[in-house]
Order: sequence, then structure tokens, then C-alpha cells
Amino acid sequence: MGSTLGVAVVGFGWMGRVHSQAYARVPHHFPGLSVRPELIAVADEVPGRAEEAAARYGFATAARDWREIAADPRVQAVSVAAPNFLHREIGVAMAEAGKHLWIEKPVGLTAEDARAVAGAVAKVGVQGTVGFNYRNAPAVAAARELIASGEIGTVTHVRIRLFSDYAAHPEGALTWRYERERGGSGVLGDLASHGVDLARFLLGEIASLTADTAVFVPERARPTGATAGHARSAGGELGPVENEDYVSCLLRFASGARGVLEACRVSVGEQNNYGFEIHGTKGAVSWDFRRMGELGVSRGTSFQDQPVSTLYVGPGHGEYAAFQPGSANSMGYDDLKVVEAYNFLRSIDEGTPYGATLDDAVHSATALDAMARSAEHGGWVSPGD
Repeated sequence: MGSTLGVAVVGFGWMGRVHSQAYARVPHHFPGLSVRPELIAVADEVPGRAEEAAARYGFATAARDWREIAADPRVQAVSVAAPNFLHREIGVAMAEAGKHLWIEKPVGLTAEDARAVAGAVAKVGVQGTVGFNYRNAPAVAAARELIASGEIGTVTHVRIRLFSDYAAHPEGALTWRYERERGGSGVLGDLASHGVDLARFLLGEIASLTADTAVFVPERARPTGATAGHARSAGGELGPVENEDYVSCLLRFASGARGVLEACRVSVGEQNNYGFEIHGTKGAVSWDFRRMGELGVSRGTSFQDQPVSTLYVGPGHGEYAAFQPGSANSMGYDDLKVVEAYNFLRSIDEGTPYGATLDDAVHSATALDAMARSAEHGGWVSPGD
């Protein structure tokens, strides 16, 4: 059966539930993993939410204050699914308490926050995994292998899109997500962070970029009580939306490839329209999250009028075999978080990082900061500046 590892979850909105379910499912999909997670504690500041989570998922302890988890010797690893403005404080504290860390992106409000958490993890020597879940899709793994093999030639340009309507309703409540002090950079942290990670995962480092941003819903009603997810609030006091609804960005990669990254949280008619199209000198590859198990591939020697075929991913791609026995059987979003949980626990067990790390979070956050600077002042910016 292997050894057990005491785990805890801080923040029990939707993402906290996803993490808890992923821990529960890991032994079923990855029976060879020698460490098994045990749900020890859950913390959420909203009255009653942690108790409800404990009753529903089987946590041994419920708390209002995350500091109780940091002090709990039974807890060896912690998932941080709290709002962005708490990531740095909680992440650093958990690492300093010797807890391994699975933390949601963007790991704070700025690159400085991400670096602080990464530094604490490195100093103590615990493992750190970050929630860049889209790279875990087997089709994305297949695309990466195809690009690396040279089958589409030298990559020339890429387009990455992340369009959603979760903030499109004008009655969407003015939660922490829309405040600069607590939510950070709006759609940059929410969605563009995933786009940057996909860009780096598939094509390598970003050398420079130029960006433009906009706020399309400038005011929202303040909520009158606790909220979860993307709740609505009508008739309340209006307040300003302080961070970005939209970003478009031109990218120059260290390889010489060019790119376009576009993200929007108020795209009416779009639900989780995430994906990419990558072109090379001999072919192309494309992916749409909504058709997660399919990869569009063009390769050959025709160049002109070269057809595109659909590759249905299967047991030979990424971690697909842990979920389905044959090609074209569907996987879902939660499966990607199970893969993430597996990488986290495997990292702890073997002492070697697997999957997205805090170094990846720092690179993503650095690019987001560069986008914000470019949008404010204009011109091309290097993420390293």
C-alpha cells in the first residue's frame, strides 16, 4: 500500500474542491505511486465552509485560520487554493513550516510574490508544484513531442487564445478578483498566465513582448455577503473594476519564432475557448481545450494545399493511459488536476520535481509583469528587465 502523507487544503471554493477530489482519485489512477494522500485538514475563513468540506470529503480537522494548518505536525503537504492576494503569505509560511506546496497560479499578485514563494521553497528544500493544468492534457504532451521531433519543421509562429465569459455578465459581483490590491492583474493572472506557461512549455523562452489591455465592464456591484466562484450581485453599491478584462500581446521567442497571445474574461458567446495553433516550416499543430483529446496535425512535404488530419490521443500520449484504455475516449478538466496531484506526490516521494514548478510560476509572472509595463508605457519589453 505504501506510506501515507498528511495533506491539507487552504481555501475551499471551487478549486479547493478540485484539489480534494484529485487527492482522493490519485490512488485509483496511479496505483504504482508509493505514497498515498490522507486528508488531514481544511481551512477557509468563510464561516461553516471548512466544516462542510470536512463532512463532505472526510478531512479530519476543519479550521477558519490557515495558520492552524501551518502549525499542525500531521500535515506534510498543503494545497493553496485561496485568493491571489494570500498566495505569498500562505505559501511562504507553509514552506517555512516544512510543508510541501501545491499552489494555484499565478502565485501572488506580482513576479516579486512568486519569487518570494519560490525562494522559501528552495531555501527549506520542500517540493513545489503550480497549477498550470493545461500542460497536463495528453494532446498538449503529444504536441510538444511532435514539435521537438521536427515533424513540423522549425516553428515560425504561434497563436494562443484564452477566451471566456465568466465575467461577461454586467451583474457579476465586484469580488476580490476585480481589485488590484487583492486580485492583481485581472485576466493576466487568471488566464494569460496559462497562456504564457503553454507558450514556454511548447516553444521555449520568451525574449520580448508588447501588449495592450482594456477594461470593458468598468463598474460592478459590491457583494453583500460571502461569495464563491463568479457570483452575481444586483442592486448593490457600484464600485470600479480596477484590473484588466482583456489583453493582447505580441511575442518574440528566443528561438526566433513569433507569437500572439490573447485572453479575455468578458467574451460573450465564449466558454473556455482555450487553445493554440502552431505553424512551422513543414507543417502545423493545433489544439482546442473543448475537444481536449484531439490534435489537428498537418505534416508532410506538400507545403501548399497540405491537408490537416485529426490525431485522437491515446495511451501513448502523456498520462492518458492512467484514465482510459484506448484512443478517443474522453478526458475532462478534473483529470488534468489528478495528473497534477500525481506529479506533486511523485515529486515528494522521489525528491525530484515533476510537472510545473515554482520556477515556471516565476517565469510566467515575470512575463505578466512585462505585459503590464508594456501596456502602460508602450513598446517592446523583455521579461528579464
